[in-house]
Amino acid sequence: MNVIELTEYLIKNIAKDPDSVSVKGFDAEDETIIEVLVSKDDIGRIIGKDGKMISAIRMIVNAATYAKNEKKAKINIDSI
Repeated sequence: MNVIELTEYLIKNIAKDPDSVSVKGFDAEDETIIEVLVSKDDIGRIIGKDGKMISAIRMIVNAATYAKNEKKAKINIDSI
């Protein structure tokens, strides 16, 4: 499982409407940028109180990149 699939798996399991989740990855020079789009109703669930949920997701994804010796991942989240 690559980091984009891992991110999609984590986000879809948190979202109330997993069918509306869209995850795309782009390779930059020194990092992988992961764009996550969720419904407006799910944005609060994904970010979490004080940003704790998205911080935990970022930590898990970056731990996976570190374990596989891949480029660091940057996760951007927005609503549709």
